[in-house]
Amino acid sequence: MKFFLDSAKADEIRYARDMWNIDGVTSNPRHVRNSGKPFLTAIREIAGLFEGTDKPISVEVNPHHTEAEAMVAEGLKLAAMSPNFVIKLPATETGFRALWTLRDKGIRVNLTLVFSAAQALQAARLGATFVSPFIGWKEANGEEVSPLVAEIVQIYRNYDYKTEIIVAAVRNARQIVESALAGAHIVTAGFEVYKDAFDHPYTAKGLKLFADNWDVTPYE
Repeated sequence: MKFFLDSAKADEIRYARDMWNIDGVTSNPRHVRNSGKPFLTAIREIAGLFEGTDKPISVEVNPHHTEAEAMVAEGLKLAAMSPNFVIKLPATETGFRALWTLRDKGIRVNLTLVFSAAQALQAARLGATFVSPFIGWKEANGEEVSPLVAEIVQIYRNYDYKTEIIVAAVRNARQIVESALAGAHIVTAGFEVYKDAFDHPYTAKGLKLFADNWDVTPYE
């Protein structure tokens, strides 16, 4: 399974690259706003952090676009900026239409804001490189999320679709594990989610116990 960082903050991304060997990055307009930088400045900086690698960076088109032609035009512009960029499109009828066109032009697409297996199926049959089902939002709304990922995984296996599943809006370590158990290819989560997931109080307790014993034991 691959781990992507969901962020547009260069310091977080650099840390995740250097300490966790993160496999890729996903961003959205909210993340870019939180970075405090203009959109193009932020994504160029992220691209620079992965120059010379094949790690994908998802960048989203203007969410105000309602026509596929506008999505395609911006997608082409963004894709030309970095070979790492994958274009994020929404799971709407016009988003699907833009996906089809960009695919034919050799541009990788991440179909985002997916909340049903039917949306994920359409994304795969139209040739999306990635599909991003959101689980945190659904769970916060009181919906069961495990079946969604499992259904998408099974559908893709049934038809040998090559689209990779990025489980998005992951909020805790348990959701990372459940996504892995379901067979998803990737999870994308925020910086603090990974920090918490890679830590455990018993690890710290055990390390202190070992250190205390080390300190009172002769080395030679």
